Amino acid sequence: MFRQGHNYKTQIQKRNQLIFFVDEMETVMEDEEYNYREVVLPSLIPIVAEPGLERETGERRRGRDIVIAVDHGPKSKHAFDWALIHLVRLADTIHLVHAVSSVRNQIVYDTSQGLMEKLAVEAFEVAMVRSTARIIEGDAGKVICKEAERLKPAAVVMGTRGRSLIQSVLQGSVSEYCFHNCKAAPVIIVPGKEAGDVSLI
Repeated sequence: MFRQGHNYKTQIQKRNQLIFFVDEMETVMEDEEYNYREVVLPSLIPIVAEPGLERETGERRRGRDIVIAVDHGPKSKHAFDWALIHLVRLADTIHLVHAVSSVRNQIVYDTSQGLMEKLAVEAFEVAMVRSTARIIEGDAGKVICKEAERLKPAAVVMGTRGRSLIQSVLQGSVSEYCFHNCKAAPVIIVPGKEAGDVSLI
């Protein structure tokens, strides 16, 4: 029997030397600024030989926080792939952020959870980093900047609708808003790939 306010973890799968755990309870959180809901992700526990960890420097062992803005579009996925290849390193933590119209809509939550679970597993398989995920109610640009202020990450990564940064700025997009208003961390805007381009991963 579960008691409200407590999290319980259940092992659900063991595959290819990864052990998956999931939290079976979560709640909608509210504060004065915005409503948000933590997305339940599998906890991926690596089985790595000790010598492999010893080769990493102290800086890498401490790790960094990297915020990646995600949605269901290909530009977002391309930016995520770029971050795994060019930015993220061992011991970092990826914070997936997704802005929605309502955090209480269960269909929205379920859809976001499926997306973020897939990205979290991919991040672990490609870069061996852990992920957290949060859906937040509100305007995407403001949501991303707020999360950057809360986390003080090493970088905020996001995609664009266009191929060039200048084009994105002129369009008045979410990336343009973050570029000008996100003061807590550098914003990395990844140009979107064109149709036919080969995936980074």
